[in-house]
Amino acid sequence: MVDLKLLEYLETYLTENRRQRFDKVLSQRTKHFTIATEDVYQLHNTSAVIRSCDVFGIQEVNIIEETNTKRIDREIAMGAQKWVDLNRYHSVKDSIKDLKQKGYQIVATTPHTKDCLLHEFDITQKACFFFGRETEGLSQEVLDEADCFLKIPMSGFTESLNISVSAAIILQHVTTKLRLSDVSWQLSIEEQQEKRLDWIKKTIKSYDEIVTCFYKK
Repeated sequence: MVDLKLLEYLETYLTENRRQRFDKVLSQRTKHFTIATEDVYQLHNTSAVIRSCDVFGIQEVNIIEETNTKRIDREIAMGAQKWVDLNRYHSVKDSIKDLKQKGYQIVATTPHTKDCLLHEFDITQKACFFFGRETEGLSQEVLDEADCFLKIPMSGFTESLNISVSAAIILQHVTTKLRLSDVSWQLSIEEQQEKRLDWIKKTIKSYDEIVTCFYKK
C-alpha cells in the first residue's frame, strides 16, 4: 500500500507540467487489455510493440522468452519501457497460466478457421493478444490454449503484417471502442497511486536519499 504522505511529498519535486502529465496519462491507462509476444526474434519488433502499448494506454506487456532472450532496444522503444510494466516468462505454459489466473482470455492473432474479424471482437472481456515469431507465427501450444482467434481484414496480395504493425492496428481499434463503452477499464485508485510512485521513482534523481530524509523527519 502506498504511503500517501510520502507520495504527496515526492510530488513537490516534480514540475507542474510533469504532475499534470502523470494525471492525464494515468487517467487513460488500462489493464483490461494486454499484449504477449512469443519468442519474437527481431529486437526492434518487441521494442516497437512496447512503444505502441504506451501510446495506446496499455500498462502491461508480457514477453515470453522460451528461446530468444534479448534486451529491449531503447532507441525504438523511445523510453516506453520506463512507463510500461514488462512481465517476463521463460515458457508459454507459465505465461498462459498466469494470464488466465488474472482473468484474461487468450487471443491468438492469427488466421484460423474459427477466427473473428477485428471489428467483430468483443471488447467487454479482458483479453491478452498473443503475437508469435516473425516467420513461424504462434506456437501450437498457444493455438491449443486460445479462447479466440483474431484476424485483421486485408484486401491486398500481401497476407500478413509486421508484428508491431499488427499490434498497433489492433490496439488502436480495441482501445478506442473500449473508451467509448460502459466497461470499467481504468486502473483502480490504488493502482494509479502505485504507478505514480513508480514513475516518480524513475523520474527524480537521488530518490533513495530523498525518501530516507523524509522518514527521518
